Amino acid sequence: MIGIIDYGMGNLYSVSKALERMNYEYIISCSPEELRQTKGLILPGVGSFKDAMDILNETGLAAFIKDEVNSGTPLLGICLGMQLLFQESEENGHSAGLGLLNGKIIKIPGVTSSGESYKVPHMGWNELEKKNPSPLLKGVEGGHVYFVHSYYVATPDQEVVLASSSYDVEVPAVVGKGNVFGTQFHPEKSSELGLAILKNYAAIVEKKVTV
Repeated sequence: MIGIIDYGMGNLYSVSKALERMNYEYIISCSPEELRQTKGLILPGVGSFKDAMDILNETGLAAFIKDEVNSGTPLLGICLGMQLLFQESEENGHSAGLGLLNGKIIKIPGVTSSGESYKVPHMGWNELEKKNPSPLLKGVEGGHVYFVHSYYVATPDQEVVLASSSYDVEVPAVVGKGNVFGTQFHPEKSSELGLAILKNYAAIVEKKVTV
């Protein structure tokens, strides 16, 4: 069973419907006691990094997530949920993240090196390019996935970048280290490729396979 963490800032409906299509058992909960009974966790997210971290800290869910990861429970962050896995963000001033992965969330510049402007947020379908092997990307050979974001992660640890997409800057699109995984895009909205990634995560949860 997978536990979807409900902290009031996640797209719970689309994630849960994707798991239903996979015939995978799940619960949606804000209770650490209930979530602790599951084999793996999904941290969805839409909105502001700072607001999300404030809620996670105030409710005790941040400490719970760190404890579960340290105990070996697999975790998948989606969109904002992926960004929260990292150390800090510059969105709305400096905010500390969960610190499970090394990196900082910064704004997509919206201006090329030659001074031409382009649209931010990055919204729509973009191509996925694999960078490092991972059980999360087993059988995935590329294709297009669905993004909606204005910030992206800059990390000195390129081994955690499992796949990327280009939006003038290189956007880490799939990240992972140990039992911690994340997608900047929405796999639940990314057709068959996205479902394949979610199925791989479900297999990781069952087997507790790590990067």
